Amino acid sequence: MPLTDLEPGDLAGYRPELSAPEDFGTFWRDTLAEARSYEGAVKAQRVTRAHRLHAVEVDDVRFPGWNGEPVAAWLLRPRGAEGPLPVVVTYIGYSGGRGLPTDHLLWAAAGYAQLVVDSRGMGHDTPDRTEGDGTQWSHGFMTRGIDSPENYYYRRLITDCVRAVDAVAELPGLDTGRIVVAGGSQGGGLALAVAGLVGDRVAAVMPDVPFLCHYRRAVRITAEGPYPEIAEYLRWHSRDRVERTFATLDYFDGAHFAQRATAPALFSVALMDPICPPSTVYAAFNHYRGEDRTMTVWPFGDHGGGLGSNPPVQLSWLHERALAPIPADRARAEETAR
Repeated sequence: MPLTDLEPGDLAGYRPELSAPEDFGTFWRDTLAEARSYEGAVKAQRVTRAHRLHAVEVDDVRFPGWNGEPVAAWLLRPRGAEGPLPVVVTYIGYSGGRGLPTDHLLWAAAGYAQLVVDSRGMGHDTPDRTEGDGTQWSHGFMTRGIDSPENYYYRRLITDCVRAVDAVAELPGLDTGRIVVAGGSQGGGLALAVAGLVGDRVAAVMPDVPFLCHYRRAVRITAEGPYPEIAEYLRWHSRDRVERTFATLDYFDGAHFAQRATAPALFSVALMDPICPPSTVYAAFNHYRGEDRTMTVWPFGDHGGGLGSNPPVQLSWLHERALAPIPADRARAEETAR
């Protein structure tokens, strides 16, 4: 896969002028306040035996999301670990759901708890029940409800993702002072959105090859999905809906959320990525408000980014920021000393 975007030397300084809608903050404040107004407890059921795991405990979780609707998640943690544990809230890539617990064993193996959040309508366990949500012109989710910010699909999904962070406080054994939000592709864009909306309630954000950033450029230069879903829609409605469409997307742009996020951030970018162009990742990175921000560059990576080389980078980065789990023997020693 050849380079399809700017030259590497131009990417590092790519910082386009961006302007979020004037009511961006109000829109999201009202959206989240409405979601939090619905009653509903977080529920967790232990299902470890069903998955034949011995070193990892698994809970099947449901928490209230958009409109109070239940959102599915897996909670994984090392068996016998002494809490409270730092927790990595993980969001999923486009068209995928939470899958199976056996898909997500890395963080528990490293001593963390992990909350793996299903994506409404994309996963099998969280339907997108909203009806009459506006126009959908493609086979995917990118144009679902794109007629207005109020109707757009990602309003519901991002709300679910914020409510997952809210749910951490109701799950036993988790350290609410050490919440990390993370994900790749769509999951990376969702992690950025959450970091921009919840402020210092998250201790770190790790967006890998993030999707949903700098739509106005991405839609025009990306040949491989899902951004072409929007281009397909505009191909048929270019006379009267172009600016209206991008005006809707401005409320969901990861670069605009990045302008509000302050937690330490570890980004990654792949310079041969045909799905999330590197310039769109740098647009979010270079507008990121927090001072502690790091970019991991994979010069020959495609949309898989650094593949198996990326988790060791993340683990080391978290350790440097005192966000790694405390070993059980050290925790006992500290308790004895107190």
